[in-house]
Order: sequence, then C-alpha cells, then structure tokens
Amino acid sequence: MKKDDKSKEKPRKIPNKMILRQSLFWDVDAKDIDLEKDARYVIERIMDLGMDDEVKWMRRQYSKEKLRDVAEKSRALSPQSKNLWLLLTKK
Repeated sequence: MKKDDKSKEKPRKIPNKMILRQSLFWDVDAKDIDLEKDARYVIERIMDLGMDDEVKWMRRQYSKEKLRDVAEKSRALSPQSKNLWLLLTKK
C-alpha cells in the first residue's frame, strides 16, 4: 500500500445505537431496554461496569449535564465510580 492510499481510507463509523452487552444488563433482556426511557439505568451500568467503547458511546449519546445528574443522584454506583464521574463531568 502506498502512502497516498492510506489517506484515502474511510474512517470507521461508530454507530449511534449501541448493541448492549447482555452481561452488562444481566438482570433484564438487553433487547427490551429503551435508551431514552431507561437512560439512568443504562448510564449507571456503563459508568460502573462499561468498557471503553461503551463509555465513548455513552458520552456521545447523553449530555454532560445528564451524566453529572446521574452521578450525583445515583445510589447504585460504587463510591469509586461516583467520584470518578463527578470529576469527569465537573462544570
């Protein structure tokens, strides 16, 4: 491959709709989750247990204000996750 050919490669598209891992949502069927209605639940799970690609998707999907609101009010997050997300979403 020539140098010029590399610059012509298309960037990988990241989907707007994430396929949720069943192991992240072990207590429900991941197919039944509504990303808007169940936003707090989805955000809590990803904040606490999500992998890098899930966290990146979450940060694109939901506003910084929404993420901060969940981090402030959540009783489900571990103390470590809560502190991390409060720092990451600081105003």
